[in-house]
Amino acid sequence: MCGVCGCSEGTPSTEPSEAHNAQGRARDYPHVQDDCDRHEAHLHDDQDLQRSNHARHSHDHDHHPGRRKADGGQAILDCSAGPAGLKVADMRRERVVQIERDILSKNSRIAADNRALFVADELLVFNLVSSPGAGKTSLLVRAVSELNRSRPIGVIEGDQQTSNDAERIRATGVPAIQVNTGKGCHLDAAMIGEAYRRLPPLIGGILFIENVGNLVCPAAFDLGEACKIVVLSTTEGEDKPLKYPDTFGASSLMLINKVDLAPLLEFDLGKTVEYARRVNPKIEVLTVSARTGEGFGGLYAWIDKQAAHHRRALEDTRR
Repeated sequence: MCGVCGCSEGTPSTEPSEAHNAQGRARDYPHVQDDCDRHEAHLHDDQDLQRSNHARHSHDHDHHPGRRKADGGQAILDCSAGPAGLKVADMRRERVVQIERDILSKNSRIAADNRALFVADELLVFNLVSSPGAGKTSLLVRAVSELNRSRPIGVIEGDQQTSNDAERIRATGVPAIQVNTGKGCHLDAAMIGEAYRRLPPLIGGILFIENVGNLVCPAAFDLGEACKIVVLSTTEGEDKPLKYPDTFGASSLMLINKVDLAPLLEFDLGKTVEYARRVNPKIEVLTVSARTGEGFGGLYAWIDKQAAHHRRALEDTRR
């Protein structure tokens, strides 16, 4: 069990992706462990496992250190299989707190490794969080199909089961890796590191991570992203920032989606913004409609601003 939120996590497994095969290359970096002490990926057959293990120990000798040959084109990372991990229900409160700290500390170390890889690849990474049904995937489908014209784009999709969302992304021509968490209610840094290895090179581009639909646990887990973006639907009401303050407090941007429905729902935009800034005075707010495209120009301008800031930060580190 995850000591922080109580969800069950296990050993990741994968299955092939046509989109990945078409790219013909995969990334591989030093293996890391997550809070459930996962060691190697379980693939869907022995041949795939042998290919994966071989890929972990044979390097491409090119200009990009750490990149290796494709390991069979895997594109669904299943983190639901295997032992449940730690059980903390009967432990003393002090021990539970320590386990939570250990899990988050280990995750933070892996997130720092992810962040270093992203910096090396000059990659801007966004972690999208929301309730189920807020419209993250529809928003991403529209955004990546347009952003992909000007820069490399990749997506990591997080869900408990199915590859539906990744398939929707791949239909736009953008590479996507599906991470299935089983009973897990969030993505963690180790899952992202493994999924990123399976994407084609995205040098100088943008990686979108769509977290599991949940406004609680994803707030606690750093994935190595540049910032979190919380998506709130007008159908959810105005008080979500007050009910789930950790997520809104950790996010740099609140995207209010389905704004085209606001007149029908008597949605109070001003009150929502007030609540969000009560929790996080620095949060930026944009309204969009994934259905109509309303507000996406403002979103792209915000992304360009973040990309410019990211480039300046990279230049500063090289001086």
